[in-house]
Amino acid sequence: MEIPVKSKGRHMFGSVKVGERGQIVIPKEAREIFGIKPGDLLLVLGDEARGLAIVKADDIRELALKILENVDKTEEE
Repeated sequence: MEIPVKSKGRHMFGSVKVGERGQIVIPKEAREIFGIKPGDLLLVLGDEARGLAIVKADDIRELALKILENVDKTEEE
């Protein structure tokens, strides 16, 4: 069931059902907006108080590289 709701870059794509093997289907609009393609590696992150987040591994990798670059610059000063 897909119920798109948008608010300043935030979206609610509806609900998905967890299958017997723990799998879910990411709605098509979500895949299109976030550029998720077959074969992409996704990370599932969890916070017991706030819930789950699914992010593309490449996005986290880019963030980590930027952080490391800033650490290197700070150490040089």
